[in-house]
Amino acid sequence: MPVREEALTARNVTFTGDGGATVNAYQALPAGDGPFPGVLVIHHLPGWDSSTKEITRTFASRGYNALCPNLYAREGLDTDPDDAAAAARASGGVPDTQFLGDMRAAIELLRALPTSNGKVGVIGYCSGGRHSFLTAVSLPVDAAVDCYGAFVVGTPPEGFPLRVVPLVDRTPSLGCPLLGLFGQDDQFPSPEQVDELEEALRANDKTYEFHRYDGAGHAFFSTNRTAFRPEVALDAWQRIFSWFETHLSKEA
Repeated sequence: MPVREEALTARNVTFTGDGGATVNAYQALPAGDGPFPGVLVIHHLPGWDSSTKEITRTFASRGYNALCPNLYAREGLDTDPDDAAAAARASGGVPDTQFLGDMRAAIELLRALPTSNGKVGVIGYCSGGRHSFLTAVSLPVDAAVDCYGAFVVGTPPEGFPLRVVPLVDRTPSLGCPLLGLFGQDDQFPSPEQVDELEEALRANDKTYEFHRYDGAGHAFFSTNRTAFRPEVALDAWQRIFSWFETHLSKEA
């Protein structure tokens, strides 16, 4: 798929989410008539921030209609992202049922774009990685990427702000190919938890591909953190692009 860095538009949009709530989202679209696949970008626990919006633009630059919904929209559409994230954490995070209602609407929005080819992939980082897996076992998407998703396997430690349950028992419902990208020095998920998820995927005969990186921990994609690992992130990005190109092209 050709790179189109010079030819994209980005703006904030709103849509009606779970329970009739107004949800804002960051939309980035390549220029041209398409048809283009869609990518649903799910932000991490720190919120609907500039780094996740940059990721959204990156997908548009590669020829994808990209959409990043604000999972914390109910904390206020105009609320500072840091404040909204803090409020969401204080309340235990986003309930899975609310998240899925919002994402169902977001997927429909992507598929309804006049330049859509009808296919939609989902990607998420950290808590968004768990959300990406949750989307893939619950909603109709064509490909998924889990970037070091915490608590797909295992439960949060005492005092952790999120009230979430593991999802590995829902692996039989996975409806699309899954790419997983993990750091061997991570604790959430730990290498043992990644092993458990891989065993569940294998036992259920799912299409998946896992890559585990030595010398990398959590958040190795985050350019604004000391956890950033440039060589690892570069390799992982290429695997993401290849995965989506394989599974989201019109011919796939």
